[in-house]
Amino acid sequence: MPTDDRILRDQLLEFLRGGSAHLDFKTAVKDFPRNLYGKRPEGAPYSAWQLLEHIRFTLHDLLQFCTNSKYVAPDWPKDYWPEADAPPSSDAWDTSVRAVHEDIAEFEKLVGDPGSNLYAQIPWGDGQTLLREILLAGDHTSYHLGQLVMLRKQLGVDL
Repeated sequence: MPTDDRILRDQLLEFLRGGSAHLDFKTAVKDFPRNLYGKRPEGAPYSAWQLLEHIRFTLHDLLQFCTNSKYVAPDWPKDYWPEADAPPSSDAWDTSVRAVHEDIAEFEKLVGDPGSNLYAQIPWGDGQTLLREILLAGDHTSYHLGQLVMLRKQLGVDL
């Protein structure tokens, strides 16, 4: 096995950014109509707002777990899913979108830093590695972006 893990890091960056086998975050939220942020089509378990906030909260939680030695796990599922279908204010959606972009950028910095040991266990965890958490962040975000895209289609919102 090569000692240089640049290939792995490049692949992880591509995975986090999306756009290969799945839609990227920016495209999934682009031009989503404000009047539909809190709308749930019949049978849909979540609104676009709830999905966006869940992505934001979980991504930030994973980042904190990777970088904060004083990390305290939030309550599951209460803290991870907003109760309200719609955002509390007109600018809350944009704030949440910016926060997701910022946390993805922070994950990209971790991945791009050759000093970040992808394979070492996170000292305050239960055996998790940075590599595992990066994969979890990308996988989780991708999963819920798929739900958001399906919700867009149900609401008649083109990409």
